[in-house]
Amino acid sequence: VQLVESGGGLVQPGGSLKLSCAASGFTFSDYFARWYRQAPGKERELVASISSDGDVKWVRDSVKARFSISRDNAKNLVYLELSDLKSEDTAVYYCYTSGSWGQGTQVTVSS
Repeated sequence: VQLVESGGGLVQPGGSLKLSCAASGFTFSDYFARWYRQAPGKERELVASISSDGDVKWVRDSVKARFSISRDNAKNLVYLELSDLKSEDTAVYYCYTSGSWGQGTQVTVSS
């Protein structure tokens, strides 16, 4: 099982990013997928979740108006789109599926 996140970076407040998680080594379409984030000095928290077929989605209330989750089972990819980013969104964002974690991608929101 391998999960590789990408798409993070440094962005100004109000900016947008699209994170991707590429999955391999298992049948991706059999599993739900989740995005977590961990800010410095804080616990890892669940940000968004999507069912195996993509029909059921959940996004935590604090970011629901700004973040969205999606997946492409044909490409073994799960996405997290971040918009209107705020400094408090600064964190390492992790993909989780099939019982495995990716290495994370850093999102830094700063002017």
